[in-house]
Amino acid sequence: MNTNLKRTIRRDELRKMVPLADSTIYEMERRGEFPKRFPLTARCVVWDYDEVADWIQARKEAVNDAEKVLGPDVHQRKTRPTKKAA
Repeated sequence: MNTNLKRTIRRDELRKMVPLADSTIYEMERRGEFPKRFPLTARCVVWDYDEVADWIQARKEAVNDAEKVLGPDVHQRKTRPTKKAA
């Protein structure tokens, strides 16, 4: 018998830990950027607590390592172009 049980969290606790929309989490999960959920039953999915906590820590370290987190360059977008500064 496996005595190495992992703590799991359901969606409500995940929302408290990671304040992102469900659709954002699912999309990041699909792209491999967020820990994958797994089913306990046909109607209950859970996430591994340690994997989510490690993901949060990695995000903190990435921000601390970078001087500034850069977003997309809005001047290169094709729709809603920005005005040039005078």
